[in-house]
Amino acid sequence: MEKIVMIFSILSLCLYAEQIHGQEQALDNTCVSCHQTQQIPSSLIYKRYLMKYSSPERINEAIFLYLKNPKKENSIMPPQFFLKFPMKEALELDDTALKTAIKEYVDQFDVKKRLVLPQ
Repeated sequence: MEKIVMIFSILSLCLYAEQIHGQEQALDNTCVSCHQTQQIPSSLIYKRYLMKYSSPERINEAIFLYLKNPKKENSIMPPQFFLKFPMKEALELDDTALKTAIKEYVDQFDVKKRLVLPQ
């Protein structure tokens, strides 16, 4: 009986992990590939968010709100940006997966990781 419970729990964990990985991969495929295709510099956008919101937590929250409701009013980009690049469409991811993916994406550009202290 214990073996059966253990097998079912392992199978359910595998299915759950596959679902989360699929959502994160979908975000990477959508966001990163679009930024690369349209030559939108992610580091420039991160710098704009950093200048306006100044902390990773506030940046994550602002990006989350923008991706849930992408409008020019919710964006930190100047109006001229939208003359060159199309408006983003809302993502169809659940909130927890979206927040996790945003956190990982923002961590790639975190300034603290690039600071080198003299020894």
